[in-house]
Amino acid sequence: MIVAIGTLFLIALFLTYQASSITGNTTSSNAIDTRGWTDNEIMNYEMHGTIPARAQGGSSRGLTGSGMVGGC
Repeated sequence: MIVAIGTLFLIALFLTYQASSITGNTTSSNAIDTRGWTDNEIMNYEMHGTIPARAQGGSSRGLTGSGMVGGC
């Protein structure tokens, strides 16, 4: 029983360390540039995954055809 508790404790420590080392690198090539977006557009993107029509490169449809990230 003590060994199981110790193992779970070590796993929890390892996962905590991994989670703390994750950085929010927004400079990757897959990141969407939200500079110039209004606060409302940013909120809609964060909450609903919608991308403004002017940010889609002239297309009136989204990345998956529905105008939403992930095709919801």
